[in-house]
Amino acid sequence: MQKITILGSTGTIGLQTLDVIARHASLYEAYALAANSNVEVMLKQCLQFKPKIAVLLNEHSALNLREKLKVAGSQTTVLSGMKGLEQVSSDSAVDIVMAAIVGAAGLKPAMAAALAGKRILLANKETLVMAGSLFMQAVKAGGATLLPIDSEHNAIFQVMPSQQLSHLSDSGIRKILLTASGGPFRRYTQTQLQAVTPAMALKHPNWVMGAKITIDSATLMNKGLEVIEAHWLFNAKPEQIEVVVHSQSVIHSMVEYIDGSVLAQLGNPDMRTPIAYALAYPNRIESGVAPLNLFEIAKLEFEAPDTKRFPCLQLAYDALVLGGTAPAILNAVNEVAVESFLNNQIHFLSIPVLIEKALNSIQSESVSSLEQLQAVDAEARKFAQNHIAKQQKALMA
Repeated sequence: MQKITILGSTGTIGLQTLDVIARHASLYEAYALAANSNVEVMLKQCLQFKPKIAVLLNEHSALNLREKLKVAGSQTTVLSGMKGLEQVSSDSAVDIVMAAIVGAAGLKPAMAAALAGKRILLANKETLVMAGSLFMQAVKAGGATLLPIDSEHNAIFQVMPSQQLSHLSDSGIRKILLTASGGPFRRYTQTQLQAVTPAMALKHPNWVMGAKITIDSATLMNKGLEVIEAHWLFNAKPEQIEVVVHSQSVIHSMVEYIDGSVLAQLGNPDMRTPIAYALAYPNRIESGVAPLNLFEIAKLEFEAPDTKRFPCLQLAYDALVLGGTAPAILNAVNEVAVESFLNNQIHFLSIPVLIEKALNSIQSESVSSLEQLQAVDAEARKFAQNHIAKQQKALMA
């Protein structure tokens, strides 16, 4: 019986992880569930899965959950705050940590899991985007096992040699091909993009995801963040990572070898596939995902990404090349910009403009500590918030 901590249990990945676990109750046990502030969903999860510990980052929400669980006669202990997240990530009783908290809040608990030597199922992009070098050092120091959950990186992991050496070329790999759906606006003109609303951007054609990641998919920033992730996960240089738009989302990514072979992982677009793969690795278990019907698909289509209409992808490459704290700046400003767009404070096309302005204005530094990255994150967010506030003030004048 493997005991699991799920960070972000009330989100899309968390819900799908619990779905897979429920199919294999004799193999996996939800030891701890953690989320931000969703009391009602967490209450239902605690009553169904009976975890030993539940954590809500928001302290008021944690108090509310504690009272409701007491009334229900639940034995689940409720913790709160960042210390609670770190505790259930490093708990000696835990075997596996699903790191699926969205945003910078997922960084510290993921680091705690790494240093404690856990099997980490990494679905939080920001951990590698913000602190790639520090996190990979922690994985090595703690003797942790790192398995990517993003469908693209999971696909790459599946078709890479089991014994990956220090450089891709040592394994006979020429490059990594990251597939991208292209989002809902890949056929939009620049004029049409100017009129995109949050409601339009939240309708992804293939995947069911949270709001933030869905907007990132629409801007192609999601793919940009995945480029940075792939750099750290597979020790790949920027020029060894190529993005390929594949609108059907059937091929989840590919690896090109020096002998001309291209190996791909295919499947229906459902995150339960990579979740099940990572849970059972190196074995395989039933995920609940329907088999892929190649006759229904009939054909597969590919095209190059348009970085002029979707500059966020190029900005991510630029930040990766700059190195140091540049990816953390990119990530922080993007989070603020996406939230502002969802709140109808800025336009869709203002997202990359704001990110580029920040990368040009805030000096990148060599990464030295988590505290430094948190300070850079705060500085970048403040820069973005101030810029948005000035824009709104000018419009109202």
